[in-house]
Amino acid sequence: MTSGWPLRSYLELGAMPSAVPCARLHARQVLWERKMSEVAETVELLVSEIITNSVQASVGLASGQWDGVSSEGVPTVRFWLAADREKVLIQVWDGCHWKPERREPALEAESGRGLQLVEALSSEWGTFVPNGRNGKVVWALVAGTRDQAT
Repeated sequence: MTSGWPLRSYLELGAMPSAVPCARLHARQVLWERKMSEVAETVELLVSEIITNSVQASVGLASGQWDGVSSEGVPTVRFWLAADREKVLIQVWDGCHWKPERREPALEAESGRGLQLVEALSSEWGTFVPNGRNGKVVWALVAGTRDQAT
């Protein structure tokens, strides 16, 4: 999905809580280097939500809860960031085949609003299953313009 995007980055992370700040920092630095820092905060929030969901989905893989699929060691989460100087594409893969579902959490709930945030901050988002592979990719697109300062 990123072949037409001239600016690309990739990380493979262990599906652990520390993956979230690593991915956020990576996204911030890549966008700064590419003079797209005006969308960095939005991209960081989206990366945080999507990576968090993937890490949580991967917990079931390590314990063998997903249709008998088990994994030795720590499952991985794969993170791609692509840009074309006007838009940023975030893609996150995890080995769980269950697609995320938007829910309406109770007002006092401490979680369950991640996809609402993804919908609000991205111009588009979705999921797909890569051809011939296990798991799924969750993606989000952020529209922005390139920084004017050089």
